[in-house]
Amino acid sequence: MRNVARWALGLSMIFAGISHLFWARREFQAQVPDWTTRVTPLDKDAVVVASGVVEAMLGGALIALPGSRRRVGAILSAFFIAIFPGNIEQWAKRRDGFGLDSDGKRLGRLFFQPVLVAWAWWSTR
Repeated sequence: MRNVARWALGLSMIFAGISHLFWARREFQAQVPDWTTRVTPLDKDAVVVASGVVEAMLGGALIALPGSRRRVGAILSAFFIAIFPGNIEQWAKRRDGFGLDSDGKRLGRLFFQPVLVAWAWWSTR
């Protein structure tokens, strides 16, 4: 069951990473906190592209490197925690994206992030 969950998460991460690079760039920009452009030399689009590359790589590693699954799972869990401020900012600043077009939907999305952290951790143990 854990292998199925790991593969599903890996494929989902590859898909999400690729979507950052092509068809969902503007949607993902709604989740990039404004402060990132002040503390890094990157604009929001560059942050989206960089995070997409990281997501696709982590997804691929979940599948292609089963011997490193614990390490990759820990890194992915940390990644999900690191991007959580973007979800908070999307909610706090009422930014629409990915069908999250109401305060309730954006708030509900915040509770999904711990599920992703747990999924990454559990599926790689």
